[in-house]
Order: sequence, then structure tokens, then C-alpha cells
Amino acid sequence: MEQRTLGPLGPVSALTLGGGGLGHLWGETTRAECVATVKAAVDAGITLLDMAPRYGDGEAETVIGEAFGGRLPAGVRVTTKCLLGGTPPAEIETRLRHSIAQSLALMKLERVDLFFLHSNVAPDDHPMRAHPDAATRVTPLSVFQETVRPVFETLVSEGLIGAWGLTGIGQPGAILQLIGETPAPAAVQCIANPIDSPGALKFYDGPTRPREILAKARANGVGTLGIRVVQAGALAAEIDRPLPADHPEVRDYNRAGGWRALAAELGEDPADLAHRYALTMDNVDTVVLGIKNRQELAMCVAAEQRGPLDPALMRRIEASFD
Repeated sequence: MEQRTLGPLGPVSALTLGGGGLGHLWGETTRAECVATVKAAVDAGITLLDMAPRYGDGEAETVIGEAFGGRLPAGVRVTTKCLLGGTPPAEIETRLRHSIAQSLALMKLERVDLFFLHSNVAPDDHPMRAHPDAATRVTPLSVFQETVRPVFETLVSEGLIGAWGLTGIGQPGAILQLIGETPAPAAVQCIANPIDSPGALKFYDGPTRPREILAKARANGVGTLGIRVVQAGALAAEIDRPLPADHPEVRDYNRAGGWRALAAELGEDPADLAHRYALTMDNVDTVVLGIKNRQELAMCVAAEQRGPLDPALMRRIEASFD
């Protein structure tokens, strides 16, 4: 599998195994199948495993612990995350340390290579701070700068985490600002699909600006992980779980009729085409897979092996959405 440079973290595989599918977020699966999928991913050359406590209330991290028993194969690295939301500053360090301790216990590890803030960062006075889910999902920019980031740096100095990063689905201006500050994140997770859509994870009005975030990250030596590649199923042949008709993923699926028609014309599975699109995008270092079984893994690996799309097809893909 192609190796790419993930900012200061060095070489990683072009594909990263995400934990959402392993945590049963993207349709039904079993723990045994997920354990087998993790092992098959590493055998296929995947060297980065992207986990989080919220992926199945610890299920994805439990899968990692069962798969490797605390002894990761040579060259394989693991990430995890913490969703702080509006945690009071005085409680943040305790919350972060508790989250890491739980993740390490489930994965049977002593450290993680990369620790992400899973929250949406927003300017202190931004309207998204009034979102119904803000208390659990939104961290104010000043709190990140004054409290979260210094704790991250302390955790790095202690060797508990190798580096820290941002989930770049917060308010774009805040993410762009933090990428340019010192100390900068080692990596940022960023939307990487042809409609620049985070779907239900968007808590603000206005454009998402993921390509601007990707470009600034590259310019500042920050690694990039492409997420939402299939937009939670909206860019697949079908959505594999029941959702209400007005759900953002369903709305994106309905926008994607031209996309699926183009995939059919090309003889491509839409999900495979989405992965190849993300792998071809400028400034994406590694693409995070939202898969739940070995069959889906094999399809993604085969798509990566076919190589990048040509520029003319990239333009046709982007023009296929209304």
C-alpha cells in the first residue's frame, strides 16, 4: 500500500482504519468480524488505526484490545479522542486523563500515538454555541487555547500521548486559526468528499471550507486525515441503516443521484469511487475508512490499489452534484 507522510508523524499508509464501523455505527456487524477485520487491515498494509470512546461506547477500542492483546504489530500506530464539549476549564485535565486511561485500558496499551479533541471548536461568541448539542459537542476557542492545548502539551511531555490533533469539523475560522498558531496540532481530521459535506456533524451556517483547511494544514506542516469520505453512506449505493427523511445524510443521498449515475456509467461502485476521489484530493495524507467487515475492507484496499483518478474525471464528479 502507498505510504504517505502524515505531517510530523512521518510515514503512514494511504488508508487508515477508522473505528466507527468497528463500533457498529455504520450498520450491523459482530465483534468477531470486527476483530478479524482489524487483523486483515494490518495484513493489507494499513498502519494507522483511528479509534474513539464514542465509537460504540468503547466497542471499537475493545476490538483493538482483543485483536492484538496489547502488542501492536511493528509499525502500526493508534489514535483515540476525547469529546469535551463545554466541560468547565477546572475539570478539563481530569476529564482528558480519565478518557485516555479508559481508552488505554480497553485497547490494552500504555500510550497512544495521536490524541484528538473530538469536539467542535468555535469562537466564544459564535452562534453555534447556542446549538442544542453545544454543551456536549462544542468547545469554545479560548478554552482550547488557554486550557486544552496546554494539557495536551503536558500529556506529550509525559509520554502518555505521542502528539495531539484536532477534529476539523468545528467552525472553519477557528480551525484555520488554530492550525496557524504555535504550538500547532500534529494532525487535523478534515472532510474529504466531493460535496464538502460533514452531514449531521455540521453545527453552523455557511460554507464548510475543508479544502482551505487541508491547504493550510499542508502549508503549516500539519498532517491531514480525510474523514466522511462516503459521507456516512450518502455517497454509497444505499444507506445501510434507517434514517428519517429529513436527516442530513438522507438529504445528501438525494443530492447524489447524478453521482450514482456517473458511477454506473463508469462501472464503479459509488463507495469505491468516493474512496478513490478522496485519495486523489490535494493535501489529503491518509483516508479514514468507515468499514465494518472484511468484505468492505477488501473493496477499499482494491480501490486504493487502482491508483488516483485523472483530473478530468475529478471535475466530472464534482459537476455531477446539483
